[in-house]
Amino acid sequence: MPSLFLHLQQFMATGGPALWAILAVAAALWALAIERYLYFRTRHAAVENASVARWKAREDRTSWYAKQIRRMEIARMSDRARRTLPLIRTLTVLLPILGLLGTVNGMIFTFTVMEVYGTGNANGMAGGISGALVTTMAGLVCALPGLYFGFYLDHRAEEAVRRLTLRMQVE
Repeated sequence: MPSLFLHLQQFMATGGPALWAILAVAAALWALAIERYLYFRTRHAAVENASVARWKAREDRTSWYAKQIRRMEIARMSDRARRTLPLIRTLTVLLPILGLLGTVNGMIFTFTVMEVYGTGNANGMAGGISGALVTTMAGLVCALPGLYFGFYLDHRAEEAVRRLTLRMQVE
């Protein structure tokens, strides 16, 4: 176990501060995606059923006022279903940008080594290039689950709103 921690520490040191930022953003992305997934698995059905029950408990369901209440219930449900989706999308876009920042930092390090030592210090140049490539890879790899979860959760929210709209049909 200590060996694994040492390797992880060396890997994080390779990418520098940009890699730590990628780790923090990826952790936030996963936390938000898991929260939305758990919401749909556990609480969403109860919230939807409560909205439908409020609608069915109304005597008047055909007047303009009743239709506005129906629209409000559907909008409220849509808001609850999509609550963190914009933030998930933003974090997904931010990850490759942080990878690019690490790439720029690694290349600056490489050019600094070349300026100070010339092209004779292959280890110094390789360290900068390695840091650049690691952060690029980390930013792109961490963004992929964000793309998947963003589309998946958006589809779940669309389906939830569509289902609620059908269940609250105006007679």
